[in-house]
Amino acid sequence: MSRVFVKASRRGHTDSRVPLLRRRDVPGSSTRGQPVIQAIDRAAGVLRALQGSRHLGITELGSRLGLPPSTVHGIVKSLQAHGLVVQEPHGSRYMLGPTLLQLSNVYLDTLDVRARAMRWTGDLSTRTGLAVRLGVEFFHEVIVIHHEPRPDGSRQMPETGVTIPAHASALGKVLMAHHEEFLTAVLEHGPLRSLTAETVIEADALRSELAEVLAQGYALEREEAVLGEVSLAMPVTDRDGEAVAALSVVLASGEDNHDAVLQHLREAARNISRELGARF
Repeated sequence: MSRVFVKASRRGHTDSRVPLLRRRDVPGSSTRGQPVIQAIDRAAGVLRALQGSRHLGITELGSRLGLPPSTVHGIVKSLQAHGLVVQEPHGSRYMLGPTLLQLSNVYLDTLDVRARAMRWTGDLSTRTGLAVRLGVEFFHEVIVIHHEPRPDGSRQMPETGVTIPAHASALGKVLMAHHEEFLTAVLEHGPLRSLTAETVIEADALRSELAEVLAQGYALEREEAVLGEVSLAMPVTDRDGEAVAALSVVLASGEDNHDAVLQHLREAARNISRELGARF
């Protein structure tokens, strides 16, 4: 099975890696000729159908999955027994359960890159007054494994665990620029989706931009995912020089202090990389 790894820091050169499955490794894919266990495949389908705070009934789930209600009912009840889904208190629909939150927290805790970065992400947010994201590859997207909100006391949505389209984010552009396999996964997933009028959706244009990212050492995204939002990102590398994560800051589109922000961002990315054994 093809995997991409988030390479963790090594204490005493002990190699520790956390595997992330590519989208083509998701149950139901047969591109690699791997056998699929039907029950697990169907259970994963139920969980995917319920993602994004969706509340669905048995009939709706059956329609989405192309399965009879009796089959879906059995799957849902098995998932419910393990806390992976729960039923609405006063209804017949189902939603994702608390066990998934526990598992996701365990997963995040195993990412040594996240643990070693938190000191520096907090410092970066304080120095710049901006929100900070740390992201890694996740199928054809980027998952935010740590988020520092703006330190201005304003009410902000927590972003840890949020996935972002790779082609429309500075985080994703950094990771695609350094990993051809990740770029291939993004392009093979399907047509690049336009989120705003500024989103790059042509493969050749994206490749050209990624070449610039490698040349200049950072990625810039201007209102490609969210109107009014600009982000800058740089790679975080390990002792082998491999980009294992990307670090970004989020600015308002009207802010023009990019040079000063880039200096702080570069310093933070280098400090995290040093924590992971990188040498400069």
